[in-house]
Amino acid sequence: MSQADTRTVTSSPGLLASLDPLLREWLPRQRWFAGKGRPVTGFSLVSATDLLPSTGRLGLVHLVVRTHQPAVPAPGAPEHPGDCYQLLIGVREALPPRLAPALIGHVRQGPLTGRTVYDALHDTRPAEVVLEALRSGARIGGLRFERDPRQEIRTGLVPRLMTAEQSNSSVVYGDTFILKLLRRIVPGVNPDLELPLALARAGSPRVPAPTAWMTAELAGETWVLGVLQPYVQGATDGWELALRELAKGEDFTAEARALGRATAEVHTALARALPVVTLGRGQLEQLVDGMTRRLEEAVHAVPALRPYAPGLRSAYTALGDLAAEGRTWTAQRVHGDLHLGQCLRSPAGAWSLIDFEGEPAKPLAERRLPQPPARDVAGMLRSFDYAAHSAGTVAPGWAEHCRAAYCTGYAEASGVDPRTDPVLLDAYETDKAVYEVVYEARHRPDWLPVPLSAVRRLASSEPA
Repeated sequence: MSQADTRTVTSSPGLLASLDPLLREWLPRQRWFAGKGRPVTGFSLVSATDLLPSTGRLGLVHLVVRTHQPAVPAPGAPEHPGDCYQLLIGVREALPPRLAPALIGHVRQGPLTGRTVYDALHDTRPAEVVLEALRSGARIGGLRFERDPRQEIRTGLVPRLMTAEQSNSSVVYGDTFILKLLRRIVPGVNPDLELPLALARAGSPRVPAPTAWMTAELAGETWVLGVLQPYVQGATDGWELALRELAKGEDFTAEARALGRATAEVHTALARALPVVTLGRGQLEQLVDGMTRRLEEAVHAVPALRPYAPGLRSAYTALGDLAAEGRTWTAQRVHGDLHLGQCLRSPAGAWSLIDFEGEPAKPLAERRLPQPPARDVAGMLRSFDYAAHSAGTVAPGWAEHCRAAYCTGYAEASGVDPRTDPVLLDAYETDKAVYEVVYEARHRPDWLPVPLSAVRRLASSEPA
């Protein structure tokens, strides 16, 4: 595949029209589809690019489509352009049995009439095509494949699709690399590439340095599509490890302490690599107003929150009072969505942080704003609480001991103990717990008691 390759799908409008009825059925069933609960009424084509000729025995089409959905799930509700999704569509005469789970459907009209289309990431050959494009630094239509020339990408690495992904898709190549392919995409600088690159320049060993990345130039804007990074073979994510240790009745405080040190080291490296700002009264008032607004919306959505609203609001009021007195805080780039599942422990015991995309539901510009490191700390404290309530076993004091050990480890590496700034930390933890209540009420009602127990504690100002 040459770097000057400019092949594109010339029958794009007809292609999308032929795929439309199949995608309307298939897309909402994917775990990474963000518009669940509202029917897909149509698509707009953003780009279509042939990576393998779709007229051949095996075709591969890269698509970026914008969904159209009603604003609310009600008959007759107005439609509006929705999210953009990246799709890799495989094209075959018929699917072999091993690819049956990847089936999208059989095309009955348009340029692919009579062919079968499927999610190509399940297939070895299409996944190899993507890796070869990254290895060779290809340019195909509006797609750009770039790499760090200091890192080697060997040929012959066998791909396999990981099945545990939620909001994106990941392919592991020969236990050497992992490609994270973003599914719901937006134009602009994505922190999932920006921050690991900055940390690599800063020499941080706590985040796998990007080996290669995939972008698109569409309508005069750059879109980040995927990132290839070294694969930590044999690693266990923090959530799985915590639940495993809980089930065995093992102590987890040593791991929590080490994880606190790793978090602090990443924060320190980010502060060296990217600008640090001071949050004055105006910015802090906006922060407090946002937290208060989210609480009010949550109380409206989940009435069970109403008895605790005054106590929860007091956490935000306390932060606003300090801002009014002239207190300031420093802010920097942070992970933005830190929890146990975003951390990997290698077989040698070293912790790494992954997935710097931030909360996907928030606008990209908001995810890239400098924030106090306490936001990440609060997210991890909430994650220990979730693990303690999710293990199915009773472990009195487990979460409290892990929370304390994590903060101790953070202080050892940064020189600043998050617990010495309780007003800021409580405000962020309260904001996170309120978010969790709404999420669980909508998606996992059986889990609602987990954040509600934190809400009761935070609303009564019990010691953290």
